[in-house]
Amino acid sequence: MTRPDRHPSPMAIRLSPERRAALVEAMQRYFGEEFDEPLSDFRAEQLLDFFVAELGPPVYNQGVRDASSYVAAKLADIEGEVFEREP
Repeated sequence: MTRPDRHPSPMAIRLSPERRAALVEAMQRYFGEEFDEPLSDFRAEQLLDFFVAELGPPVYNQGVRDASSYVAAKLADIEGEVFEREP
């Protein structure tokens, strides 16, 4: 589901058909177990599109920030991490 007010991003989250099907099935299972209510394929796919569009970018960006902080911390102490003692 593409929103007309958003420009496509080169980093847009794209799900393979296999991953998409697995997520739809997981959502349907969750709704059945937790809410005792069936979730049609159509509704599950619409919810998945919503979650990917609304939650995907902030979660992805947080992952990028976390990875960047980790790498920056390692680079800040690169000598301590990889320095070889000279005789």
